Amino acid sequence: MTKLLLSVHVLAAILAIGPIAVAASLFPRLVRTAAPGEGTPAFLHRICRAYTAVGVAVPAFGVATGARLGVLTDAWLIASIVLTVIAAGVLGLAILPGQRRLLAVEAPDPAAAVRLAAVTGVFNLLWAVVVVLMIVRPGSTTGV
Repeated sequence: MTKLLLSVHVLAAILAIGPIAVAASLFPRLVRTAAPGEGTPAFLHRICRAYTAVGVAVPAFGVATGARLGVLTDAWLIASIVLTVIAAGVLGLAILPGQRRLLAVEAPDPAAAVRLAAVTGVFNLLWAVVVVLMIVRPGSTTGV
């Protein structure tokens, strides 16, 4: 059962968080350069929204896997959970609303797009740190 939970956790991370990271990263540049009426920025926003709903599976299966492995109180996992909550907050409170605001205007403010790109970079950096923590697992018994 643990292998199944871990497999679903990793697959969900790859298939949900990966597309969010790519679409969110492309959005600020394309919203500035898109021709009027071009649908690419709106499509990228829809990708971010849809995969956010699927992305809920990542921490859900991660916690279930951690419980099965008996590592829920390990520092690396607690740090990963905290960083995941922060990343979710950045996505839900800054990136998605920022994309909506930029899509709602005829001529997006370039400064707002640059700020959104920076926030998206923070989101991606948080996930990169979580991935490193998941691989390295400081204090684990794997010998790493």
